[in-house]
Amino acid sequence: MKSGCENKTSTKKRSVELPIINKTGKDRTEIRTSTTSRWRAAALIGVNLLIVLHIIQWLVMGRTLSPIEPSESMYTLQQGVLNAGFIFFALAILATLIFGRYVCGWGCHIIALQDLCAWILKKMGLTPRPFRSRILVFVPLAVALYMFVWPTVNRYMLKPAGEPLIPQFTNHLITTDFWSTFPPIAVAIPFLFVCGFMTVYFLGSKGFCTYACPYGGFFSLADKVAPGRIRVTDACNQCGHCTATCTSNVLVHAEVAKYGMVVDSGCMKCMDCVSVCPNDALYFGFGKPAAAVAKSVKKTASLSWPEEIAAALVFGAAFMAVWDVYQLVPMLMALGIATVTTFVVMRSYKLLTTGDLTFYRYTLRSGGRLKNAGIAFLGFAVLWAGLNAHSGWVRYHERAGALAFQSLQIPDELALARSNPDPWLSASDRENIAAGKEHFSKAVSAGLFVNVDAMPKLAWFEYLSGNPEQAADHLAKAADRQSGQGRALSLYYRGAILNRLGRYDEAIASLDKALAERPDLAAAREEKGESMWQLGRRQEAVIEWGDAVQNNPRLVLTNSFLSGAAASMGRQDLAADYRSRADQAVPADARFHFMLGLRLQKAGMNDLAKENFQRAVKLDPSIQTRWVLSGGDR
Repeated sequence: MKSGCENKTSTKKRSVELPIINKTGKDRTEIRTSTTSRWRAAALIGVNLLIVLHIIQWLVMGRTLSPIEPSESMYTLQQGVLNAGFIFFALAILATLIFGRYVCGWGCHIIALQDLCAWILKKMGLTPRPFRSRILVFVPLAVALYMFVWPTVNRYMLKPAGEPLIPQFTNHLITTDFWSTFPPIAVAIPFLFVCGFMTVYFLGSKGFCTYACPYGGFFSLADKVAPGRIRVTDACNQCGHCTATCTSNVLVHAEVAKYGMVVDSGCMKCMDCVSVCPNDALYFGFGKPAAAVAKSVKKTASLSWPEEIAAALVFGAAFMAVWDVYQLVPMLMALGIATVTTFVVMRSYKLLTTGDLTFYRYTLRSGGRLKNAGIAFLGFAVLWAGLNAHSGWVRYHERAGALAFQSLQIPDELALARSNPDPWLSASDRENIAAGKEHFSKAVSAGLFVNVDAMPKLAWFEYLSGNPEQAADHLAKAADRQSGQGRALSLYYRGAILNRLGRYDEAIASLDKALAERPDLAAAREEKGESMWQLGRRQEAVIEWGDAVQNNPRLVLTNSFLSGAAASMGRQDLAADYRSRADQAVPADARFHFMLGLRLQKAGMNDLAKENFQRAVKLDPSIQTRWVLSGGDR
């Protein structure tokens, strides 16, 4: 079985010789069709149908069993959220410890996709060939440790202050938002294309499983101690039918000859090798595990060791370039893209440095001259690598901008206390605002897609820079592309900024949209009440503020507004009650009191505003000087 890309002039053997392939004419016997493949296909189709039915049931009933996905285990480990995905993954690991990697071969929807893509390619006359790397094969385990072990290590060994040693486990077996942890459909389709077709085409029938799937990293470890394995009888004559049929890049005939069983943890127990054996010499049985032998039969690598190191560097760079770019590309898709990028780059290098090279049935280079197919391959490689490089450039600016955003010290409440927050910005805040604005502007303007996370952050930087109008426009554009909590927050901040600009009717419209997404967003009700108060709709404002404190009785500003409103209506007893609530929750922070003073002053509640200004000056006398130098309330 030859590699997908082969150097014709090399004298080095690039593959394991199979008796069935090396025979010619009458001596060659045809490999019989696997009968188990149909049963496995039926099982995989059934898995995908169950997934579809699961989604339909959620859409119809509004609540359903949480996603039965191994990735959901992350939320159990990080947050103590017990879900169906965690239970499934635990049971799958236990099953693998006994039977080997049956779950991968018979129950994985990604395997079904890869098998479908391999079948389509074969119908086109293209048989996927395995790409063999000695370093990249460890990627699944490394990613698995990051996804499933690191959260536990971080919790137990690097525990942040105040965080409990053991998470408070809560039952999340039933959910009303089935799709919340999955990427949007617009991402799911390219994900399936990359992780299905492209990895199969370039890396072999199980390319994604071999070099990208983190769940396989754990399954392969569990498989090593499993007593259930493909085993052999004395009837084996080393015909090679088993290896020629295997789509998991396992040298079945060599391993059973040496060990009496298949020891390679890449074996997914598809049973095709058992089915095609002309002597019925192979069978599934229990006995000594693979861990009892030294190692599997050595495979011929596709790369030299210097090339392996270069491939690892390319993989790492490509993965970091595309992972979460535009806040769209999930980790598994980034892994799939990185594997494809690694293959394309390394084969391009081979194409430029060797005299003869083929890919599938296409001649890329012959006699040192590039053929049309080779030129097309290089063209694709340049385009693909260029897209990766561009994604890396955008991702760099996204991450740098996000870091600047996280480093801001000015509280949101103080920034929103007036239309010009500049007097309250520290020197480090100004540096972070300038840097963050520059980075996000480049990421947004040059990006091929809109990052719905970057847009609100850019809007905030614009507001802090003294450009509230532009900030409101950015938030409107972000909200148009968001949903759920993200959309609610963008609309809330837009409403708050419009309030500072005195555009109260527009503010109310934006805040109403925010509350439609999240009725429990008390800050939005607080802002809406302030807009109504400024428009003279004071009774409505009081009702809105009352709804806000009903959801959260400790809202300092809202209780202060209600106190001022009650005082203006002659309800001193009620005013004192709301004031007492505010005093109980207000922090001993000069800037916070000054913020309260500014908001209350703008609402015309001057007595309460004066009290808070006095408290602020008492806590920090320098704040008065800062206020005077800024020109007072503008």
